[in-house]
Amino acid sequence: MNRRTQPAPAAPIAVAGPIAVAGPGAQRRRAFRARRAIRRLAAAALLAAGGAGCQSLLPDASDSTQVGWHTFDEARDAVEAIEPFITRKSAVVASGFDPRVNPAVTILTYPEIVQRFAAGSALRPEEYEPGIRACLTAGKSCSGYAVAARRVRRDRIGSFWLDSLAFRREVDVNGWTFSALILFVDDLAVYRTFGGQPNLRERQVTRNPLGPLQGWGEALRPR
Repeated sequence: MNRRTQPAPAAPIAVAGPIAVAGPGAQRRRAFRARRAIRRLAAAALLAAGGAGCQSLLPDASDSTQVGWHTFDEARDAVEAIEPFITRKSAVVASGFDPRVNPAVTILTYPEIVQRFAAGSALRPEEYEPGIRACLTAGKSCSGYAVAARRVRRDRIGSFWLDSLAFRREVDVNGWTFSALILFVDDLAVYRTFGGQPNLRERQVTRNPLGPLQGWGEALRPR
């Protein structure tokens, strides 16, 4: 009896698994990872900038009167060039003290001048300098110029991160201030004097131990 030859078993056919399709959740996760990577790169760039001189990113400010004098000495020399009882008012105006052009110059009337010298003064009239006496006794013929000029610069210095987060803020203040008084009788300059700070140097330091949270106490205080 012939045995029927059994067919060899067929090799198993490999079936591929299901093809993954990116859904909305996967897309959001990839976008989140991309944003996080960008933030890390930005933080690394800022840290690198800090190592290279982040202090240059701190703001600065300046406060100055728009006058032609760039230094204290220039303003002083302009006043010292006025010779009492010799220099005419027109020459004073032409030398840069024109109140219509120079914002540092204020016109003083006779009552304002009297108030400056007479109010609270322990000096008798004869003890004043000749130019002041001449002006006070001239009545309405007496007038004056008050000069007030300043050039001050404020630079934020120190750590960029401590400053930005309000933990510690350092401000370097430098510049100069100038004041002067010129008195006239009619068209004749009879008195001049000046003062001020030739070299203004200050360091302002503000410390906040809580940094950006420092103001919360004021916000929560009952009113």
